[in-house]
Amino acid sequence: MIDRQRGMPTVLGSRIPLVALIQTLAVAEYLNFRHAANALGISQSSVSARVKALEEDLGVLLFERHARGVRLTEAGRHFVERVAVGIDQLDHAVRTAGMVARGEHGRLRVGIHALIPGSFPANLIERYREQHPGIEVQIAESAARESIMQVRANRLDVTFVAGSPELPDCHSRRIWSERLLAVLPSCHPLRDTEGVTWADLTNETFIVRQGGTGPQVHDHIVMRLAGNAPNLSILRFDVERGTLLSMVAQGYGVTIVGESTTLLHTSGVTFLPILDEPEPLAFSAIWSPHNRSPALQSLLDIAGQMSRSGRSI
Repeated sequence: MIDRQRGMPTVLGSRIPLVALIQTLAVAEYLNFRHAANALGISQSSVSARVKALEEDLGVLLFERHARGVRLTEAGRHFVERVAVGIDQLDHAVRTAGMVARGEHGRLRVGIHALIPGSFPANLIERYREQHPGIEVQIAESAARESIMQVRANRLDVTFVAGSPELPDCHSRRIWSERLLAVLPSCHPLRDTEGVTWADLTNETFIVRQGGTGPQVHDHIVMRLAGNAPNLSILRFDVERGTLLSMVAQGYGVTIVGESTTLLHTSGVTFLPILDEPEPLAFSAIWSPHNRSPALQSLLDIAGQMSRSGRSI
């Protein structure tokens, strides 16, 4: 159609009431105005008037009327087929939007330092997926600094990091904690002790990862030993957690890990508690205050429930 004042095409679809399309689909289904009206719970005259008005707006005859009912014209058949697809898509969009708003559908992007079977984050993700099967959970593993940047850039909904950082532009909540352990080769002289102190480790060569929690492990070692170990040696390797443990077993050096790492059951190493470590290593959830995702809130709720029940690794 042409807008007579502007001489430009108008978008007719924007002026057609949705109810007119729904009633037209009903008539096309029953091929009878009375039956369609009964199915919709409205008067036959209302349906008839709506369809006639639609035909006039379109400038197209959709139905051929006869004594027993109606028959779709060829133009009507094409119109109804395409409208039916559009109505189905609209209905799906409405239902999906409601499910997303209720946290029943959508996606959740989670940053982690590791997903070790049996650990707190692995159990958390498993429980979340069981309770929210309609949510696609995407996992990203990276160093704490990088994952926090991704939260700020809205590329992650939440990330779990070691420590209890206080960030002015992000929410932070302590979720779980783990004992900090030293990892020594199985042949190490201290292997049969109940634990080690930081003083015991003064002359050791430490190895840490470049990624994951590696930078935080590095800083923690420096904080504990820098004043007492003038020749402190910390080597960084761009390897995965399992490879780092294998390197400890082969004598490259020692390292420190959270207790969940013991779940990897690596051969050739000994895990010993650090006896003078003042408190367990905390792990926190970091998320943007602007993120109103119901899926995120559900994950935080489950994490809180698990944390209150005393779950750690």
